[in-house]
Amino acid sequence: MIHVCFGLYDKTGRYSKFTGTTMCSLFENATPPPTSITVHILHDNTLTQDNRDKFIYLTGRYGQAVKFYNVDELCADRIAEINILIPSAKTSQLSIAALYRLLIPQIISADIEKVIYLDSDIIVNLDITELWQIELNDKSIAAVAEAENDPLDYPRNAKVNYLVKNNLVSYNDYFNSGVLLINLNSWRNEEELISDGIKYLSEHPQLIYLDQEVLNYIYSKSYLKLPAKFNALVRSERFVEKTPQARKKIYHYNNSNGGQGIALNLSDNLNRLWIKYFMKTPWFDEDSIGRLYEGVEQMHGGLKSSMLNLSAMMSGKTRAFFVTPQDVDMIKKAFSVQTNEDIILAENQESIKKLIKAMKRSQGKKIFFITMLIFPYNVLINEGFVFGKDFLNGAEFLLGFNSYLLIKDM
Repeated sequence: MIHVCFGLYDKTGRYSKFTGTTMCSLFENATPPPTSITVHILHDNTLTQDNRDKFIYLTGRYGQAVKFYNVDELCADRIAEINILIPSAKTSQLSIAALYRLLIPQIISADIEKVIYLDSDIIVNLDITELWQIELNDKSIAAVAEAENDPLDYPRNAKVNYLVKNNLVSYNDYFNSGVLLINLNSWRNEEELISDGIKYLSEHPQLIYLDQEVLNYIYSKSYLKLPAKFNALVRSERFVEKTPQARKKIYHYNNSNGGQGIALNLSDNLNRLWIKYFMKTPWFDEDSIGRLYEGVEQMHGGLKSSMLNLSAMMSGKTRAFFVTPQDVDMIKKAFSVQTNEDIILAENQESIKKLIKAMKRSQGKKIFFITMLIFPYNVLINEGFVFGKDFLNGAEFLLGFNSYLLIKDM
């Protein structure tokens, strides 16, 4: 029996389709006769009954099993502690579900000795048995080092990542936590280490990748390094190869051009790969097509309205931009940013404070374009800033570059 675990936070009810698509790819590529797989979904109260039913239907269609674990009920004290120690978990570009994987040892049954953890922005385009059969021996986890998987990103990650930049973790050892092979026998004896890692995260708001930072802080010198094919970052595949082919790999669609690397551009084989599996899930139905149409219609109307109103908003003002470091070049090109226009880097949670200070200094003189897909706009509103006057959702102007916004709401 292969055990695969997901963490799920679904505030809008629209995110479950990503987990379901990953599960579909997992089942589709299992070795015939079907490998026995049990999927463990760690969720909170945002999981709807409709989405739960779809997970059950999808799993049953492939003759596999699924189990649900409500972390709000099973780990109430631990979740409350995390929310106090790491308040940024509620406003981070990553959801609090990123931290659910740290709770696996105390939730999953004690008779399960090993588990594979997968993020939900993943397509398993190989037989998962290949990963499952890797021997961990005395290692607590196995993962893919970003230096091996994403060598062309080294200059960016070395500059941005706090642990690497401050020589706390070697970039050659820094790993992506989207795919993990976990030795639960070891992890169950290391809860104190996990607690220390969470405490370190709470004391360093510069750390923006939540669980990934905790795990690297603890295990960067002791984990088993996996071949790159077990966590192939789509952004790198596209950088290395203009039209990458879909090969026998686990593809991770994370942080590509400001989204999750999934778009409606069907000339891209990796987009087609994701859509191929999504169409086989119960989330692809007439309602999802209807929502896609509504999204396109709203996009057209919104862009038309934005263009009509933008000149009035900008009257007598200059522009400024709040941008993640990896998207600076893309934003400069998309907005034709001039040398006299400010760019504030969204490097970590402290960057929001820097943004607020800049907005207060130039209120009435500048309008700030927030270019991330996920941003706590209520923080700016609570500071007295007005949407359309002091700031705009810059991501809306990038729909032509990133149709993930449409997919997200399907």
